[in-house]
Amino acid sequence: MSAIYLPCLEGQPNGQFPSPDCALASPQGLLAYGGDLLPGRLIAAYQQGIFPWFSEEDPILWWSPDPRAVLPIDAFHLSRSMQRFLRHCPYHVTLNHNFRAVIEGCASTHFDGTWITEEVITAWCNLAAMGHAHSLEVWCENELVGGIYGMALGGIFCGESMFSRQPNASKLALFQLCHHFSAYGGELIDCQILNPHTHSLGAREISRQQFLTQLADLQKRIIPSECWAKKRLF
Repeated sequence: MSAIYLPCLEGQPNGQFPSPDCALASPQGLLAYGGDLLPGRLIAAYQQGIFPWFSEEDPILWWSPDPRAVLPIDAFHLSRSMQRFLRHCPYHVTLNHNFRAVIEGCASTHFDGTWITEEVITAWCNLAAMGHAHSLEVWCENELVGGIYGMALGGIFCGESMFSRQPNASKLALFQLCHHFSAYGGELIDCQILNPHTHSLGAREISRQQFLTQLADLQKRIIPSECWAKKRLF
């Protein structure tokens, strides 16, 4: 069996990554390792359809899977039970009110071993402070019960993680993200890898090449800065 070559990013310029077409078939989508999580490298990665995903004991691992999970905003599935819930919803939703609390909520609710390490939290909070990353918070009175965070690139929102401490909280966060983003010209949510929860909400798989084509087109879209201004949404 021939050895598998995996490029190392140590010492490479922030924006330099191997082509996603070079990603391994097993593990599916693994592209490179090493480097850092500084803003320049992270932004360049997402602009090229690449994201980091690794455990605390591993080096930084970079991925570009094929197929790719996406949620076209107009395909969000609002179930009848969710429609009933919304008519008497006890929650309210805010935008960019507490990014750190959302990412820490995502980390603390992934009991099977989170990839959201302190290094990841610090990196994403830096992106949020620069205006590249955003969060939606779901509150029950003054308690944070759910949320979602990710990076906005023009007309695409690269969703990283969401969490729920109460019924329907993460569904509400994603629904409000779709509703709000669509109103400003947003078109697609990148879900990275399909799971039963996102699939039930309308996410589907497309080829990596189709995703990269859409990414290149959508990140050129001009979204008004007002879209990501701190506000209450629901």
